[in-house]
Amino acid sequence: MSEFLNIELQYLIFCLSTLFAVINPLGITPIFVAMTEKYDSETRSKIARKGIVTGLIILIIFTLLGSIIFQFYGITVEAFQIMGGIIFFRSGMRMLDAKVGRSRTTESEREEFRDTDEIAISPIGVPLITGPGAITGVVILSGKAPTNFSVLVLLFSVILSMFIFYFILKAGNYIGQKIGIAGMRVIERMMGLILMVIAVQFIINGIETIASRII
Repeated sequence: MSEFLNIELQYLIFCLSTLFAVINPLGITPIFVAMTEKYDSETRSKIARKGIVTGLIILIIFTLLGSIIFQFYGITVEAFQIMGGIIFFRSGMRMLDAKVGRSRTTESEREEFRDTDEIAISPIGVPLITGPGAITGVVILSGKAPTNFSVLVLLFSVILSMFIFYFILKAGNYIGQKIGIAGMRVIERMMGLILMVIAVQFIINGIETIASRII
């Protein structure tokens, strides 16, 4: 019994450390803050919650059915990388070109940002929170499960990771309140540029992997 618990505990630690590495909540939080700069604190929390729930559902699905989905539809990890790169690049362009402040929005602009469901699901839920790395990570972790019970350990790890991630994102509200509108402008443009670089790297990685298989 003690050996079984030891195996599962080691697997739990391995899953948690892997998920935090591939999701990188501390690195994503400034990007989340910049992308939701136009919203108030309550709306940001709502977006964070919906984004986390979206990411959680996707990770659970790929934990249980990931390899089957990839094989059935002929989907590759590289396809996720390229798709994620395109979405990231579009979001980065919007952030880089942003010129309107919270206190100077027109009615048409308020209408544009009124529907928070869209931004919460994509690009925040996918691929910001649940990107190719996270999806690949849970599929690989599922394949490395030492026992049948370990799948439950992996599911627990996914739920716990996203739960902690939610509170890290909520801390972004505090960051936004402290640095003010001018600070948010600087962060928004800086993170937009970084997001575009990440997008290009995602696409390059996907293309390089495909090219190496052909050559």
